[in-house]
Amino acid sequence: MREGVKRIAVLPGDGIGPEITREAVRVLELIAEVRGHRFDLVYGKIGGIAVDEEGTPLPDETVRLCRESDAVLLGAVGGPKWDKGPTHLRPETGLLGIRKAIGLYANLRPITVFPSLIHASTLKPDVLAGVDILILRELTGGLYFGQPRGRRQTADGVEVVDTLQYSEHEIRRILRLGFELARARRKRLVSVDKANVLESSRLWREIAEEVARDYPDVELVHMLVDNAAMQLVRNPRQFDVLVTENMFGDILSDEAAMITGSIGMLPSASLGSEGPGLYEPIHGSAPDIAGQNVANPLATILSVALMLRHSLGMEDEARAVEAAVRAVLDAGHRTRDLAGPGEPALTTAEMGDKVRAALRACLS
Repeated sequence: MREGVKRIAVLPGDGIGPEITREAVRVLELIAEVRGHRFDLVYGKIGGIAVDEEGTPLPDETVRLCRESDAVLLGAVGGPKWDKGPTHLRPETGLLGIRKAIGLYANLRPITVFPSLIHASTLKPDVLAGVDILILRELTGGLYFGQPRGRRQTADGVEVVDTLQYSEHEIRRILRLGFELARARRKRLVSVDKANVLESSRLWREIAEEVARDYPDVELVHMLVDNAAMQLVRNPRQFDVLVTENMFGDILSDEAAMITGSIGMLPSASLGSEGPGLYEPIHGSAPDIAGQNVANPLATILSVALMLRHSLGMEDEARAVEAAVRAVLDAGHRTRDLAGPGEPALTTAEMGDKVRAALRACLS
């Protein structure tokens, strides 16, 4: 790697992944042009396209590429074409696998309401005003990784097993990060669990209480996951940092997409103790609109802002990207998912062009 060059692994993936990733890459190219940074963008395969071309959703070459990079930009994986295949050939297995392979354990999902989009949500504007939430999701444990798992035929039909498994170490490190993030924000941490039913959640709650002793300035609130789901739409302003296990975080952050008006607005950052971070929109591959140039690229572009901030040490550039997105939305520009009845909608590429024009002004 040349001195001063930041290597970024780009994994476009499936469905709308290549379209939205293309717009995010163009944002990086503009930042390099205006600010004199040097980005080495190296492409790899993951998900369904990797199954088709390499016979596996996560080729060894992709793992090597990611491990040797400063950051990873990922589009989306999956689609009905691969839904009926064996587990080891499912595109989602590639996504789970790359998180494990590069040691990512914490997924940050900021939920921010842009004032100009406050009417795009189905929730009332007075409920949404001022909402600024950070959902912190554990990535390496829980039902998605527990063993044993599988299905077998019994006399009464098919029997299935999924195991929810967590270690004390996994729980403690995500909770500690949650307290650190809350301390840097508004000093309120809501820990979400299902401690009235699950033994894993009871351990989670015990460890949360232990870790809280090291953060006397941060308020710790325990909340059962079903109540948290209700509270997110009833009174989202009560949340600052919300920390939870893998599956609960997956579901709650998708629910929170309705707060922002569209799942196409939500970026994410997956981080580990060392090595590259992985940045991706939280939405899926949307195969029903793939290739139509109508997908919203803003979540992917905002994921680039997170990359600039957390992996590349470019805070000023990160804020410029966020300001550019805000300016474009304030100017009334919308993709199809955000446009109201009768409102014109930009294509994916047109929205990317608008953001880059605004970004050039923000960087000048």
